[in-house]
Amino acid sequence: MPALTVDLNADLGESFGHYVIGSDSEMLDIVTSANVACGFHGGDPEVMATTFATARAKGVAVGAHPGFPDLWGFGRRVMPFSVGEIERIIAYQLGAAQALATYAGYRITYLKTHGALGNLTERDEAVATAVANAVQSVDPTLPIMAIALSHLERIGRERGMVVFSEIFADRTYTEDGHLVSRKEADAVLHDADFAAERAVRMISNGAIETRSGAMLPTQIDSICVHGDNAHSVDVARKVRASLEKSGIFVKALR
Repeated sequence: MPALTVDLNADLGESFGHYVIGSDSEMLDIVTSANVACGFHGGDPEVMATTFATARAKGVAVGAHPGFPDLWGFGRRVMPFSVGEIERIIAYQLGAAQALATYAGYRITYLKTHGALGNLTERDEAVATAVANAVQSVDPTLPIMAIALSHLERIGRERGMVVFSEIFADRTYTEDGHLVSRKEADAVLHDADFAAERAVRMISNGAIETRSGAMLPTQIDSICVHGDNAHSVDVARKVRASLEKSGIFVKALR
């Protein structure tokens, strides 16, 4: 049986102006892919250029990470945009990410939606379609990173797009395989050891582990650790160490 391989990604480049969010330099020593904010929920041209340059120096792949234009709510609030407007805010942010990556001598290799916008691609077919439309309009060859078992994952594959299926090391799942809402107390895991152990179980079994411990089979290409909280570096470090100790290779998506 071939060895298991998985990408480890984190949402980075989310600082803006004088406001510092996360520990990007430390995270870039651990992850293999960085989802870089495009200026709407976080990030700005200076942060983007610096993040892309640092990722390039450290050999970390980079993706565009567009979200709702919601700095105050960090992109985690649903905003009342039409599906056409969603297509255009995705296209706008992807263009910005491609430009700043090129400026830094690097290249965007995928797109992953952020926060509330990303969550909508799980359950809302129209929003998922809008994201796929935007990516195909700007760069038809660009892969998308989609939440496993989501509408976006299905639509992307039906269209023949390259789709990387993603699970989360530090988020809990409902019994139908969707992310537990952040409004619920147990939505985010802060115990690094537990998150690492669960990550190994999910990758080894090719399945999402629900709150009850049930396993839902799915394709898994990448596993995410969020980069914006005090536990991020510890969780990411322990997840990677546990995966490698279990014989699972951690490397960037291709």
